[in-house]
Amino acid sequence: MKRARHWRHAAVLPAAALTGAAIAQTAPATGAEPVTLPTVTATARAEGSLTVPGVAKQRESLYQSAGSVGFVDADSYANTYASNLRDVLKDAPGVYVQERYGQELRLSIRGSGIARGFHTRGLEILQDGVPTNFADGSGDFYQIDPIGLNAAEVYKGGNGLAYGSSTLGGAINFTTPTAFTAESPNQVRVDGGSFGTIRAAGQVSRQIGNFDFLANLSVDHSKGYRDHERGQYEQLNANFGYRFSPAVETRFYVGAYVVDQLLPGTLSLQDALNNPTKASASALAGDQARNTRTERLANVTTVKLDSGQLDFSTWVIHKSLYHPIFQVVDQDYWTYGFAPRYTGTQTVAGLRNVVIAGARFFGGNNDARQYVNVAGNRGAQTLNARQDAYNYEAYLEDRLYVVPTVALMAGAKAYYNERRYKDFGGLPANPVPKADDTTYSGVNPKFGVLWEPVKDVQAFADITRSADVPDFTDLNQTIGTTTQFVPLSAQHGWTLELGTRGRRERLAWDLTLYRSLVRDQLLQFTTNPNVPAATFNANRTTLQGVELGLSADLLQNVATTADKVTLSQLWNYSDFRFDNDPQYGNNRIAGVPEHVLRTTLAYSQASGLRIAGTIDWVPTGAFVDYANTLKVPSYVLFGVQASYDFRHGLTVFLDARNLGNKRYVSDFSTVTDARTANTAVFYPGSGRALYAGVRYKF
Repeated sequence: MKRARHWRHAAVLPAAALTGAAIAQTAPATGAEPVTLPTVTATARAEGSLTVPGVAKQRESLYQSAGSVGFVDADSYANTYASNLRDVLKDAPGVYVQERYGQELRLSIRGSGIARGFHTRGLEILQDGVPTNFADGSGDFYQIDPIGLNAAEVYKGGNGLAYGSSTLGGAINFTTPTAFTAESPNQVRVDGGSFGTIRAAGQVSRQIGNFDFLANLSVDHSKGYRDHERGQYEQLNANFGYRFSPAVETRFYVGAYVVDQLLPGTLSLQDALNNPTKASASALAGDQARNTRTERLANVTTVKLDSGQLDFSTWVIHKSLYHPIFQVVDQDYWTYGFAPRYTGTQTVAGLRNVVIAGARFFGGNNDARQYVNVAGNRGAQTLNARQDAYNYEAYLEDRLYVVPTVALMAGAKAYYNERRYKDFGGLPANPVPKADDTTYSGVNPKFGVLWEPVKDVQAFADITRSADVPDFTDLNQTIGTTTQFVPLSAQHGWTLELGTRGRRERLAWDLTLYRSLVRDQLLQFTTNPNVPAATFNANRTTLQGVELGLSADLLQNVATTADKVTLSQLWNYSDFRFDNDPQYGNNRIAGVPEHVLRTTLAYSQASGLRIAGTIDWVPTGAFVDYANTLKVPSYVLFGVQASYDFRHGLTVFLDARNLGNKRYVSDFSTVTDARTANTAVFYPGSGRALYAGVRYKF
């Protein structure tokens, strides 16, 4: 039987019915001309397939979690200039995301990786359920293409257990479209604007019998706001699916990602505010850059059972890195893994019971070489080493509905991690071969309750234990001129969270209060004056805060029928402190501001017009140092977005940012004490920018 196509046309409806007006159609009076009402054609995404459910099913499954989670539909930012993950996640409560340059940014949830001045740690990044992190836990964002996504699932803290993650920050799963979930079989897009920015993208998808495929390619070039910030990105994401039967489907994912990014470096606070476009002297002298070539192959095979389904994920990722910074970092990394996962619903003693159970083997091998940086080229070799990481994990989460509206949840993850390091020596900086290794193991439990008193309204409470294992950047530290293996403890914490989410008539909300008690937090920490600031374990820290998202339809049917005015508010409150530390007492932990607010006021029409104004406000800047002697200034940014969906799949948009041309600090690296440390650690935010684009779906 021929399968239904993935773009479906709804029944033709009277326009009055779409506006919600209660009009009863009756036969025309005798002699009167019949009245012909205008008609419209509504288009909706299909429900997806076994390996990749549709957006609606993704959202429904996510919000069965007894804990704080978030969901971002790619449609919410499709008609903007979405160039990096800040554009994807900026409206997600509890996610702190700030730009540095190009697609590099700080991404932190509840203080994860707060001391890391580059890339990410303490947060698992997945694409289509498959990890993109290296096996040691480190990672970056360069293979996640914002305009090649279907949705983003945010699992904060221990709620990442649904994918086997139990870090302090949790997990974010970015899903890409398939031929079943794509909005149309063909799409093209061109956008660009300030700072020499131009991007072109195309997507094609087809269903041919039991076979389907989708390919998405984007090419992005920008000179950048700052000197020496030119970036060139080419990103290919493709998937190929085959349905053996209604109960068995397999899907292969293929990705290729080319990144050539010049680095502008960090500046002093004075330069960041008064000369924000300049590059640092060291970035220019060393022609600092980050050039990567990444290839990704993954498979997800799904078997539908009477009471659930089995998913088998397998992946291999190869990445080469040429990274001239303080030295030339030259690495060749292989990551691979296998992860079976079962999700199912049964009846236990007459009660509904939902089970998620899985395991992961996750390994990686890195040939790590370093050289003296001679104007961006390799000089004398300073390091020839190998880094091996192996992870063995098993996890279980059970949700028992003691009554139809209340679920009790219990779960745990058991893990065993190996980290092996071998320096082959034979170099002036490291003449003697040496080998080091360490292991980490434990069990992280989770308990919670979910209450849904009425449809679309939920309340939850849960307590989880997290564990963050040091990555090789933490374990291998350059002290003086030599690279040394520094054994560190894993970071552990208990997090309690209470929250509610839902929608009632014109109001939607998502509110979570959390408190984490952490031991051995991995920070840039000075142990004594003779050891420079690097990664060490703090003693006890307390991380607590509020994550709030609100959206209200203030007005409806304002100028026309089916239009509305919507006000949305995001508020992240972060209170991160040392707990009676011998050196820093109860000081605030540097890195993240106490308050982050984002307000959006939007007017939209069913005809396809949308205009929105945005305000990003940081009322009190973050501390730069653990001694709490220096803060970055507060700031307010204004932006405007406008888009119009024409008929027949054509959309145009404008995206204006930082209209006041505010000079501000978007991010920085933390230091121990600003009175004595080098404080040229700041990334200036971009100035006024205007972008425009066009999308065409056919």
